[in-house]
Amino acid sequence: MAEPIPPAERLLNLVIALVNTGSRMSKEQIRSTVAGYGDAASDDAFERMFERDKDALRDLGIPILTVTGRGHGDDIGYRIDQDAYAMPQVDLTAAELGVLSLAAQFWQDRTLRTDATRALTKLRAVGSGPEAEDLVAGLAPRVPAAGAALGPLLDAVHAHQAVTFSYRAASTGEVRTRVLEPWRLLVREGGWYVVGLDRDREAARSFRLSRIEGPVRGVGPTAAFVVPVGIDPAAVLDSRRTETSAIAALAVRPERASALRSRATSRPEGSTQLPPGLVDRDLIHVPYTSITAFVDEVVGYADAVVVLEPDELRDRIVARLQAASALDTTPGRTDSEGVNRHG
Repeated sequence: MAEPIPPAERLLNLVIALVNTGSRMSKEQIRSTVAGYGDAASDDAFERMFERDKDALRDLGIPILTVTGRGHGDDIGYRIDQDAYAMPQVDLTAAELGVLSLAAQFWQDRTLRTDATRALTKLRAVGSGPEAEDLVAGLAPRVPAAGAALGPLLDAVHAHQAVTFSYRAASTGEVRTRVLEPWRLLVREGGWYVVGLDRDREAARSFRLSRIEGPVRGVGPTAAFVVPVGIDPAAVLDSRRTETSAIAALAVRPERASALRSRATSRPEGSTQLPPGLVDRDLIHVPYTSITAFVDEVVGYADAVVVLEPDELRDRIVARLQAASALDTTPGRTDSEGVNRHG
């Protein structure tokens, strides 16, 4: 026996059918041709299913018209008003398309990246030319993937539904079950955080997504809470973070590493000077909190960025690059004279 078609898929099938009908579709035609309505066990069950679906689509803003036959008042059919349903012409400037491209690059997590890329591909078709992305070249934010927890948490934030998950504390390494009313998802120093009300502690708390172990599950009904008025989730996150801030001195190639430049601060007194071999570069000072996340970001710029201070940051960068270099020792590579000794 075939599995019944989910309601969301049935709704989509109905929209497609009513959009593409030449004039109108009767209930009989809908029941016999639109996938999902054949699952109705009786005429009454079909009537209830179809009426619910019509109301749901109208609530979504889809204009379903009831069309009566000219000769018979009982001859009723349905169609979608194409003029009201069609989107207006999208006219994006190069700058607007560039900003959308930048936003799409932000979603590196595989659960959202596909949808963002598809949407951007469609928007490029109405853009003002390939120069759009040039306007924001080098500005793409570098945020690592949030993992499997991101999707369920996004759904819970929008649905105002509590969630439960296992969480490993940064200070003790202890894993405990948490129940949270999620208010907002935020990014800080290359990491994703969820902020909300911890029901066990009855207080606002923040949790780093990379420390969530296992699945995130919804608890109870949707619309179960509201975000308290006057509470800023970003302030909650910033107030509870325990990492100390540091400032990196970086030698950056001209017109490179724009994301780092945008966060640069004024030059501290007695700060590092550019060494003789790097005088053609720009000296910038960038504050950071998580050294691990900052190493990930700086390494991504390769030789466009050289770390001058502090020593711990520079040592970690060098160690990361040496480890990457050691990986390039696979059989079959050529030696310094370009001779393949294994082929």
